[in-house]
Amino acid sequence: MIAWYAPGAGSGTLFGIPLSGGSAGGTGIPMQIVLLLTALTLLPAAIMSVTPFLRIAIVLHFLRQALGTQTAPSNQVLVGLAMFLTLLIMQPVLGDAYTNAYAPLERGEITSQQAWDRASVPFRTFLLKFARERDIKLFLDISHAPQPAKPQEVGLAVLVPAYTLSELKAAFQIGAVLFLPFLIIDLVVASVTLSVGMMQLPPVMVSAPFKILLFVLVDGWNLVVGSLVKSFY
Repeated sequence: MIAWYAPGAGSGTLFGIPLSGGSAGGTGIPMQIVLLLTALTLLPAAIMSVTPFLRIAIVLHFLRQALGTQTAPSNQVLVGLAMFLTLLIMQPVLGDAYTNAYAPLERGEITSQQAWDRASVPFRTFLLKFARERDIKLFLDISHAPQPAKPQEVGLAVLVPAYTLSELKAAFQIGAVLFLPFLIIDLVVASVTLSVGMMQLPPVMVSAPFKILLFVLVDGWNLVVGSLVKSFY
């Protein structure tokens, strides 16, 4: 629900976010709306970068490439599955942020700055759990930031790219492991077809049904999705 301000009004809300009236030294409401809408356009990239969505989406993409099914499942199905798995994993973090930050802010008990500080605590804890120390050190050196006395003092400006880099490494490692059994099938089928002189069909087309059959027999979706979700606990 969007509550717009009337001409001459001092404040309004946009998507439930309070907008302060313009002043001599402040930002006017039209500019605040532009900045807020710009931030909303960056929200999908932020969600992909600071949540398990990054690892899950990359691993599912590698799995589809390894199976050789090209567009099955479609991108919409893979993105939807990654999104719902992300919501499942992030539910405790989001619940903690809502209870300690957004709910008091909505009741007017705390300021927006206090709400941001409270909401960043569970997210910082989550990011610290999966960000590698080597990646954190890299971005501390790049930003010339002082070494924190304890992990909880690492700023989000350093922690977010470190987490993203760590997730990329983890996702590619899992993807490489997923490729191995299907690569073996491709090699065996290619060797057999060449030895019998069957050159009419590419080995990839011949091996595709065997890879899909193997994946179905071992209940591959259950194994892959279960391992991905468990890797965050």
